[in-house]
Amino acid sequence: MRTLIVALSLLALTAPSLAGSGSKRGNADLEKYCAGDALSFCAGIPPDDPAMDACFKKNMSKLSENCQGAIKAYQASGGK
Repeated sequence: MRTLIVALSLLALTAPSLAGSGSKRGNADLEKYCAGDALSFCAGIPPDDPAMDACFKKNMSKLSENCQGAIKAYQASGGK
């Protein structure tokens, strides 16, 4: 139960930044589909930090199919 509370707290802090509300980059699809993957594979890295990109790139094959699709769509749109 304690782990769930910590995970939900981290998600609450991370998700808005992934969405782009106040964030320098990102979009709603990244928030929707990648928040869980960010917590699982890249916990502790701020969403706007270039290290997040490196983490996602390093773990791309482990990311959920939906997150992979959101990342590819985001890249194809020129980061919009």
